[in-house]
Parts: sequence; structure tokens; C-alpha cells
Amino acid sequence: MMTRYMRLVLLLAVIAVLGVAGCGEAEPEAEPPPTLVFSDLNWDSAQIQNRIAQYIVEKGYGYPTDVVFGSTLPLFQGLIRGDSHITLEIWLPNQNDAWNEAIANGEVVSVGKSLGNDWQSGFVIPRYLQEQYPELDNVEDLKDEKFKQLFATAASGGRARLVSCVIGWACEENVAAQIEAYGLTDHVEVINPGDGSALNADLYGAYEKGEPWLGYQWGTNEPALVLDVVRLDEPAYTDECWATTKACGFEDATILIAVHPDLLTTAPEVVTMLRAWDLNIDVYKPIAQWLLDNPDAGANDAAMWWLKSNASVWGAWVTADAQEAIQAALDADETADGWPTE
Repeated sequence: MMTRYMRLVLLLAVIAVLGVAGCGEAEPEAEPPPTLVFSDLNWDSAQIQNRIAQYIVEKGYGYPTDVVFGSTLPLFQGLIRGDSHITLEIWLPNQNDAWNEAIANGEVVSVGKSLGNDWQSGFVIPRYLQEQYPELDNVEDLKDEKFKQLFATAASGGRARLVSCVIGWACEENVAAQIEAYGLTDHVEVINPGDGSALNADLYGAYEKGEPWLGYQWGTNEPALVLDVVRLDEPAYTDECWATTKACGFEDATILIAVHPDLLTTAPEVVTMLRAWDLNIDVYKPIAQWLLDNPDAGANDAAMWWLKSNASVWGAWVTADAQEAIQAALDADETADGWPTE
């Protein structure tokens, strides 16, 4: 018969063996998902699209997000370097040279369209002004002393004040080249705003007072969507013209979504969502109107309003699980952690 002492020794031996067997290597902790950085271009539609996408990425797919703020050309170089991972508005042909080179080098990947196609022009006036001066309908008319004085200000030196493209945007150089090619250098005084908000405020201010205004706009920009504006006639775009003198109008823009190549492997489900993205101009137009009706609201507010009001739209871009998680977050009035403070 086994003594009490022997039983104790045996029990301790069994415990020791079991302990050794259970002391294999610990399961490695799962790495947290990477933070996805959005290029926060300095105009409304790009920032609102970013906020919507950030919310979907965070709440639906579990990735932290962040933004890096700036203008077109620096942010595109940042996308190439991997400083950011997603740019929701690549405007072509404005960025053709840099874009084509980056695509050829495999430095960026196009995953679809954003907003769709759009017009742009550096020579836009309010409809009410053309109704007062129906003969003002062509860029050549800006050489007429009568119309130069119509747009002249105390600071413009007798030339027509033209509020051109924002500093740092690709269109800044293009509009400058058009002005020279049209022979307007001595007839217009170019003002380049510091950001898109300043450009819009300038037009809104003139519109509210019924004053003359001449400058740059594009079809998906808020004022162009909610105000009645007219483009002055220009020679039609051709590839040859744009590659040489630029004495012609802009080609209608194609607006693309681009990602850094690393995103294809680090967040493939996010890339799939972006390929389904369809926030086209018709979808965006109510956002512009909502912003006009809510002047104290910012991009974060507009994104939250749109997400709550359009589940059937964004729901088509995401998986069923992601849709459920996003809706639950909206119902709880959660905001995205990566949204910048407004």
C-alpha cells in the first residue's frame, strides 16, 4: 500500500509534468491595425468625403484614421512617399504630369472615381451680371475698357480683378498660363486666395450684394452648386492646345481615388470599399445645400448628417457586418476618433 508520503511525491511529480507541458510559447499578441491617413485637401468636397470615409473605415472596419492637411501638389508627393495612404480627389488633367509619372513608377494606385466628371474655369461670373451685360460672354471681352472697369477696384490698378485659383493647387499655374496665352496679362489683376474657403467667401460676398465678380470656380464647389454662375466662352480644349500654349478652356476634369500601394496588402477590405465608392455629383449636391442652410456647420457635421440620412447609399459600398457596425455607431451618435477638431 502506497504511503501518504509516496502519494504526495507522486502528486507533485504529476503537477510538475503538467506544468511543463503547459509552459509552451505564449501566443503572440495580435498587432493593432495600422492607422490609415487621409490626404486632407483644402476644399470642402474633399474634406467631407474624407470625414465620411474615415467614419466608415473606423466604425465598419476597425482601422484608426488620421488626416494630413495641405494643398494638391504637396499632398500628392506625400501620398507617393507613404506619408498618407488615401486621396479621395485626384483631379485630372490638372495633375496629369505628376499622376502619369507616379502611375508608371507604381507609386500610386487608382481604385475608382470620386464625384465623377466636372467642369472648371478661371473665368466665371454671376448670372445676374451677364443679364445686365449680355454682351459680356467671352474671355476676349475682358480686354474691353468698359468691362475692365466693371471689375476694377481701388487696388487693381485699373485692371479687372480676377479671383483665381488657390495658392498651391495645380490649377494655379494653369490659369496663369491661360491668362498669358489669351493676352490678358495687362488687363486683369490676379488674386490668389490662400484656401478654398477664402475663394468661396469672396464670391458669396459679392453675390449677396449683387456686385460684379470674376474668378475661378468648378462644378462641384459649393457656390457653383447653389448659386447661378456662368462661364465666359473660351476656345474649346484640345490636347495640342493644352500641351503647348493653354490658350483654351480646361478639359472637363476626371476625379479619381488614389491609394498608396501598401494599402492593397495592409487594408484590402478598405480598398474593396473604395472601389465601390460612388459619392457622385448628384449625391454630393444636397450636402452643399445643407452646408449653405447651416452656416455654422463644418465638414464633421456635414458628414454625420449625410451618413445618418443616406444609409442606403453608403450601405452599398460596405460589407453587411460593416454596415451593421456603422449603423450602430450612428445610432449612438459616435463620432470618428480621427476627425480633426473644428
